[in-house]
Amino acid sequence: MKIYLLIVSLLISLSSFAQNVSSAVDEIIHREMKTRRIPGAQIAVVQNGKIVLSKSYGVANIQDQVAVKSNTIFPINSNTKIFTGVAIMQLIEQGKVKLDAPVSTYLDNLPLEWQKITVDQLLTHISGLPDMLKLFDPVTGNIGPLKTEEAIFEKLKATPLEFKTGEQFSYNQTNYYVLGKIIEKITNKSFADFFEEKQFKVARLKHTLFGDSRDVIPHYAPSYSYRTFFDGKKINQDRLATNYYEFPDFSRTSAGLNSTSEDMANWIIALQNGKLLQKPSTLDMMWSPGKFNNGTPTDWTRGWGIAKLRKNHKAVGMSGGNRSVLLIYPDDHLAVIVLTNLGGSSPEDFIEEIAGCYIPNIIKADPLTYLRKNLQKIGFENAIDFVKKEKAQNPDFNPKEFELNNWAYRMLTTNQKKEALNIFKLNVYLFPDSWNVYDSYGEILLKTGDTNKAIEMYKKSIDLNPDNENGKKILEQIQNPKN
Repeated sequence: MKIYLLIVSLLISLSSFAQNVSSAVDEIIHREMKTRRIPGAQIAVVQNGKIVLSKSYGVANIQDQVAVKSNTIFPINSNTKIFTGVAIMQLIEQGKVKLDAPVSTYLDNLPLEWQKITVDQLLTHISGLPDMLKLFDPVTGNIGPLKTEEAIFEKLKATPLEFKTGEQFSYNQTNYYVLGKIIEKITNKSFADFFEEKQFKVARLKHTLFGDSRDVIPHYAPSYSYRTFFDGKKINQDRLATNYYEFPDFSRTSAGLNSTSEDMANWIIALQNGKLLQKPSTLDMMWSPGKFNNGTPTDWTRGWGIAKLRKNHKAVGMSGGNRSVLLIYPDDHLAVIVLTNLGGSSPEDFIEEIAGCYIPNIIKADPLTYLRKNLQKIGFENAIDFVKKEKAQNPDFNPKEFELNNWAYRMLTTNQKKEALNIFKLNVYLFPDSWNVYDSYGEILLKTGDTNKAIEMYKKSIDLNPDNENGKKILEQIQNPKN
């Protein structure tokens, strides 16, 4: 009898804990949806190999007021790249691809300067290849006058590299387009069929498919954004608009998938349970950064754009379309997926706060989440003082320059200019030898009307980097507006 009562008590406690966690997640999602004006969202949480939370919020289709449900399908955009990364790692396990092999090992008729680019350099965006998006319509993604893949590929091959391979990072879609061509050449089937056979079926994904605005997708949540320009004219107040975008079928290894949070959760479970990749060492390899020519690690791991390789609560993940994100915490046996239908919603800003509902120490492990939660309480104008005190008490508190910069720019998209200004200012304080932080700070100062201070920052940026041509151009425009 005592054992029975103990079990009942334990079950009640676990149920109460789950309800409290779910309520805490609800509070975060409702707060962020209100602040960011997100119409609809979906969330799933995986813990210890099981989906422990799956929830839907708001409206999927504003026009017809269709609610988000568990089977509502969202575009996941660049999250597609993690599927492509896994496909390449599957071929590596089969011995058909090598990370350090040149692209020319698998593809013929490449320009000379392309031939030594490795598979690893494509995965981590340090190839220097020209970005194919520059050949598409910037608004719709239509391939325009070039018409065919063949014409686009020939145009790309005739375009010089943007930088020496392995010297810089530059995120672009060409890298994953080329990876798609490698997959098709080796497997003798379309990458779509290879993904279907080796990933979708294996992980039992019921609502994951390729497509864009042109395709008829059941239970689809259109993508929206707030716009300040219509028909080339600036309007007084931003307006919600339906996005239209095309992902040419040959380029969909970079951004062409649509899915649900539950499907993404099941894919993560299959990935970590050894159903997609057979060896734990392959997973470790995929979640490790590549290297630049000088030996320093890349910001990306192989196919995964978010790499928080910190001492405690390591996390890897990816974001897409500035409105969908996932993070996996391998050591904590936890994963969180957030999908929204608003471009510019930036759920990567609050996803670790959701993870912290399950493992509270995660919040302090991530400097940006910890900083954000505290600045929301004490005010963003106190950012520098807070960081000074925190760094004195906690040597592991080290916000990264590019993370702070990206966060501040994301705040600009939601019209949080004052908050963004203080984060750009913090970045200058933390990284006084970086030309880029002065350039970004100058940009926000200009937007907030402090022209004299903006000039000072742009000059400092150019002193540190005489090759900052964009900074020179803006400085010239400020100082000589009539020219």
